[in-house]
Amino acid sequence: MRYALGVEYDGSEFQGWQRLEKAGAPVHTPSVQSALEAALSTVANAPIDTICAGRTDAGVHGQCQVVHFDSDAPRTPRGWTLGATANLPPAICVRWCQPVAEDFNARFSARARRYRYVLLNHPVRPALGRQLLSWERLPLDADAMHRAAQQLLGENDFSAFRTVHCQARHPMRELQSIRITRQGDRVTVEVQANAFLHHMVRNIVGSLLMVGRGEKPEGWIAQLLAGRDRTVAGPTAPPQGLVFVGPLYPAQWGLPAEVTLGA
Repeated sequence: MRYALGVEYDGSEFQGWQRLEKAGAPVHTPSVQSALEAALSTVANAPIDTICAGRTDAGVHGQCQVVHFDSDAPRTPRGWTLGATANLPPAICVRWCQPVAEDFNARFSARARRYRYVLLNHPVRPALGRQLLSWERLPLDADAMHRAAQQLLGENDFSAFRTVHCQARHPMRELQSIRITRQGDRVTVEVQANAFLHHMVRNIVGSLLMVGRGEKPEGWIAQLLAGRDRTVAGPTAPPQGLVFVGPLYPAQWGLPAEVTLGA
């Protein structure tokens, strides 16, 4: 039977989502995937492999990452949820589990993915909640950042915001929405696309920060997009403050509302 899981995690303790062996490492580099698969394998009493909706980098968090896995073990969704969470480190939990059709794929069935980036715009760096916040000490014009960001909407070549290590076959992505708002001393960037390139959100934020600080005009973002040159765009923003809110799927899959289009 195939199952879908909603997984929440604090990425501060991990080297990203993906299970990854590193040369010279004594065992393996800690990843969210390896911890989750170990917990699920304990519940199933058999090896479990998972596929996720979207891989996250070191230090990036997940609000509702969706994964799927196959197992013949006679466990209820509640048993998978509670059993896996009991065997996970405190920084990870399974929010929900449910059976899905055999042709459901956490990655390929998704129609959109959402990220949120939160900045503390204050002269002094944060202490409480610092793993969930990035920090910018210079004043930011969030309205200018929002206006500039609208130039990225639509299907475009995002080479200017793609890391050289990106393994995607092509740089075309459809940016469906992007919104920058301020509440007190917090500036939030919310972005949705059909898919993202490696470091795409953090590179967009890094360039928008230059607009927010008044170092570049709003029209510079459109110039970057058209120029397709990563070397002239802004620096990559830190991973702290970036949360993978989760993917979105058509209603046909019957998943919880938080990951269903139009729900």
